[in-house]
Amino acid sequence: MTERSAENVVIVHWHDLGRHLGVYGHDSVRSPRADALAAEGVLCTRAHATAPLCSPSRGSLFTGRYPHSNGLVGLAHHGWEYRPEVSTLPAILSRTGWHTALFGMQHESSFPRRLGFDEYDVTNSYCEYVVDRVRTWLSDAPAKPFLLTAGFFETHRPYPADRYRPADAASIEVPDYLPDTPEVRADLAEFHGSIEVADAALGEILDALADNGLDESTWVVFLTDHGPAFPRAKSTLYEPGTGITVIIRPPTGLGVAPLVYDELFSGVDLVPTLLELLGVEVPEDVQGISHAAQLVTDRAADPARTEVFTEKTYHDAFDPIRAIRTKEFSYIENYARRPILELPWDIEDSPSGRAVADQVSGERPASELYDLVRDPGETHNLHGDPRYLEVAEGLALRLHEWRERTGDVIPSEFVGTRISERYTQTYALIKGLELPSRKALSEHRGVADSSS
Repeated sequence: MTERSAENVVIVHWHDLGRHLGVYGHDSVRSPRADALAAEGVLCTRAHATAPLCSPSRGSLFTGRYPHSNGLVGLAHHGWEYRPEVSTLPAILSRTGWHTALFGMQHESSFPRRLGFDEYDVTNSYCEYVVDRVRTWLSDAPAKPFLLTAGFFETHRPYPADRYRPADAASIEVPDYLPDTPEVRADLAEFHGSIEVADAALGEILDALADNGLDESTWVVFLTDHGPAFPRAKSTLYEPGTGITVIIRPPTGLGVAPLVYDELFSGVDLVPTLLELLGVEVPEDVQGISHAAQLVTDRAADPARTEVFTEKTYHDAFDPIRAIRTKEFSYIENYARRPILELPWDIEDSPSGRAVADQVSGERPASELYDLVRDPGETHNLHGDPRYLEVAEGLALRLHEWRERTGDVIPSEFVGTRISERYTQTYALIKGLELPSRKALSEHRGVADSSS
């Protein structure tokens, strides 16, 4: 990329939102400021978290490394922390000359100083407090370039209904993965109400940037950590669990045209993408891929990646799962014997959780394969279907290769025989079969094959 003067970055991140915004097709959600931001910048339509859980997903967003690589395989308040050698985005930029600040929500460490910010205030994560701190800070922003992050808690359960007006339950569009009952509608109405409040607060931050003349020199990134806290979303490796909002607005002074970016984007890609956009060298231990060229300088370039990898290890309990997703297929390996859905406590105790309680107690399969073109809701498991054998084997081998390359180890002594069975099957494939060619995979429903 062409070198230019240093620019600022403002990152606004929400809890448990997924892509639940009007601009992503949820027409009953009132999110005018986020929708307008997307219209002014780059809207990523196929961005996925590396994990469907708060700390692991955020850890990847701020380090460019997968949870099993950076150490955050579970929640920070359950004791998980970054490994000592891991560098975060604020630490990298601070070393390079940026001033870095955090206000509000963080979920990567029980020791905020470990996050690498030059200054931080994490005493309150509700948007009114965060916006007030951000507005004051921007009015006297440092002369050097800065990274400012602002985290909102609003869209995390329990939704603070005393702070906003729930949406009209009758007008709610119920996602396909949830039953359409009055209780679920009321639950979604509170979720939508929290989104509306947080959206207005996002707008106040954008207005503060403009009021202080900083929008011309500032990259604005708006994102969430993982899917919403509803059954078959948060805590799963299905699309509603790992699909995330990523909106990137370039500095208005650059004159970059808006873009709907319909290529796969992983949470580990945020750090290398931002660093390249800023002209900062990407550390060698970053595992993500930069999309800077595709987003700004060479939009006709080949896709940066054609597959994303996702994982889950710990949430409320040990639940190891790994997956690979292309535009055409999703392949999931479940390494422990667990219920069809392992509902986190906040979802289990919710009206939506109670609505599906009698449908999620059976044992999930060891492997799952979904044709995302014919079955975007991932409801019909094709694993074991002989017509999809070559696709399943190819994706299984690519998932295995990624796990080996990134040092992913699951402690099999805790989960009985399923992991050993899985490895026996995988190594049998490696010894007895050749990896299906890219041409063969491409001819079978267009599944793409590339390293990432």
